[in-house]
Amino acid sequence: MTTVTAPSWRDYLELCKPKVVALILLTAVVGMFLAVPGMVPWDILIIGTLGIGMASGAAAVVNHVVDAQIDSKMARTLNRPVATGAIDAKRALIFGAVLACLSMAMLSIWVNTLTAVLTFFGLVGYAFIYTMYLKRATPQNIVVGGLSGAIPPLLGWVAVTGDDGQIPAQALLLVLIIFVWTPPHFWALAIHRRDDYAKADIPMLPVTHGIEFTKTNIIFYTVLLILSTLLPYLIGMFQLIYLLGSTALGVIFLVYAIRLKFADKPGLAMETFGFSVVYLMLLFFIMLVDHYWPITMN
Repeated sequence: MTTVTAPSWRDYLELCKPKVVALILLTAVVGMFLAVPGMVPWDILIIGTLGIGMASGAAAVVNHVVDAQIDSKMARTLNRPVATGAIDAKRALIFGAVLACLSMAMLSIWVNTLTAVLTFFGLVGYAFIYTMYLKRATPQNIVVGGLSGAIPPLLGWVAVTGDDGQIPAQALLLVLIIFVWTPPHFWALAIHRRDDYAKADIPMLPVTHGIEFTKTNIIFYTVLLILSTLLPYLIGMFQLIYLLGSTALGVIFLVYAIRLKFADKPGLAMETFGFSVVYLMLLFFIMLVDHYWPITMN
């Protein structure tokens, strides 16, 4: 393994998994706006987004370091900076520690303590509990460990309202939706990369229980996702735009899942994975639209 003594800023950016963090921040920012009837205070919007983003980046850095040997065996990850030696583990961990400390300081000083505490638990959940233990321990790693990746909308919500120390039920529904979305989202990718996971000895569901069993579980969780997305409408959190939009997105996702199970073709697993990302982005955009411009059936 060749060590590069002067890593570029792009290497450090790659350590933070910017595409993943961008999706995390989208759901967190939408959570902020859903928490208020009007505009989110600018200081909370800016500092809260930076703080949550830094914590997410720090968790990603730990993932890079811990999974360096695994990453070097998988086609999808073999060019990551720590796996290639572009950044050594020590430098990466120092960088991650700086991000984590800055995040906690910004959130606790300029946002609120509850947001800082929940963000810290999310960081620990992904970087240590999932990456160091669950990922290697059980084929249900994505299900059990998915909670840490599901909390960003809650973090955004309490960044706005958390001074009272309360965790709103509406924000927990957003967490539930992402929690249920995570397995079909990631298992579609795991089907496509099954051989890589097998070579790296990671017990992803397609490796331990087979591709067909995984496809069945994707259908099950997609149905569960559709039901979960109905809950915000049923409690009056959203109105008609959300109901129609979320239902349409859910049906499309289910069609992908059913095709994957009964009419698979080369590349369909990755198409399903790609749509799952678009699904979450559009779902949260629809939430935002419905929040500010609701249409009722009365």
